Amino acid sequence: MTLLSRTYADICRQGNEELRDAVARAQLPPAFDTAWRRHLLPRPWFVHEAELHAFAKDLEGLFELLVSLPERLFDGDAERYAKELGLDPRHAALLRRSAEGRPAKLGRADAYHDGTGYRLLEFNLGSEVGGMDMAVCNDALLKVGAFADFAAAHGLAHVDTAALLAADLRERARTALAGGAAEPVIGLIEGNGAVGAYGTLMRAFQETMAAQGLDLRIGEIGELRTRPDGRLSLGGAPLDLVLRTFGASQLLDDPAGMAAAEQLFRAHDAGRTVLFTSLESGLYAHKNALGLLSDPRWAGAFDAAERALADRVLPWSRPLGGAAPAALLDECRERREQLILKPGGGHGGLDTFVGWECTDTEWRTALAVAAERGCLAQERVVPRPEPVVDPATGRADDWIAALGFFLTSHGYAGAHARANRADGGAIVGMSSNPDTRMACVFSHP
Repeated sequence: MTLLSRTYADICRQGNEELRDAVARAQLPPAFDTAWRRHLLPRPWFVHEAELHAFAKDLEGLFELLVSLPERLFDGDAERYAKELGLDPRHAALLRRSAEGRPAKLGRADAYHDGTGYRLLEFNLGSEVGGMDMAVCNDALLKVGAFADFAAAHGLAHVDTAALLAADLRERARTALAGGAAEPVIGLIEGNGAVGAYGTLMRAFQETMAAQGLDLRIGEIGELRTRPDGRLSLGGAPLDLVLRTFGASQLLDDPAGMAAAEQLFRAHDAGRTVLFTSLESGLYAHKNALGLLSDPRWAGAFDAAERALADRVLPWSRPLGGAAPAALLDECRERREQLILKPGGGHGGLDTFVGWECTDTEWRTALAVAAERGCLAQERVVPRPEPVVDPATGRADDWIAALGFFLTSHGYAGAHARANRADGGAIVGMSSNPDTRMACVFSHP
């Protein structure tokens, strides 16, 4: 555990009720409170500033490596690259629709700290990543007296992800704004039928961006309309920019959504309503792309510094699929207790096979499925536990966290944490474990 985490836990256990209850006392904005209050960890997560910024610098370098993969490995042939990832032709074609050759730098890299440093689990790219409003919680905690005192005493700091994202949105919308002076009207757009499930989270994000001075309108892709001037509208309001929260798989599963997306692509291509981000991000967020960075078959495409970067950031990772050598599958069978299998296009830990929680028979079956469908085999990273005091009992228990580090065009753009009890299972994510809790992140010297 870190010294600061132990200090925080000791103060809470020694009777400082205001600090122990700081998250419960924090006054959160209404929509954010509705969406997140019941899911919040009783304390924030602490990270060492120098270590944080060193890892963030590595993530920017890794982003550059990821977006260079088609050129480096396949002579710029996006179809060959997509095939190597295991994407079917229809999916790959959709991801390339309205592509500009380089995706926007917007995403969240999820990592564990193993006690010696951060190790990357996955790199989620695109505007559909969640958690970019969590700095609301940082700001609210700093208004709780006992926590403000603790923050001042220990030099705590944080980065407001929403403010940096708002700057990116204004910049991207500028080409569609008449005269370049007005603030943009932005459509926050989900797939058809998805606002019912995600509307609470969308309203929290809308509220956060309103605090940044941005006008976001919530809707589904089928509600978009094309105006005579070629711009899109939602509920009669012309849109300068669409911030999508839908992914390619939602369109592929919904013919009506696919048809509606065509007008969005046309408006973007014509410079009338900007799509931020394009689906192109999915070509690099695919987990098998990480495997290509560390696969020895491609080592000659990277210089010594680039290989050192990949080794420093990534645990052992190998793509499994039709082109995987038989010897690799044999190695994975032998290393069951050290490996996890992740679907290349999956999210939230769904459809993941955890070797150390499988029997030998289950693992053999999982590897056969992985070889057929295409998965990433990744070495287990054991996260460092940290103490969290339960406000109801005063007892400190060990928790582990997956840190989500955000990147925008400005570079490092803040972080949040998803946390489980240390004995709560291998997957830290709300989609696969309802006991997962969210936490804002503060850095310290």
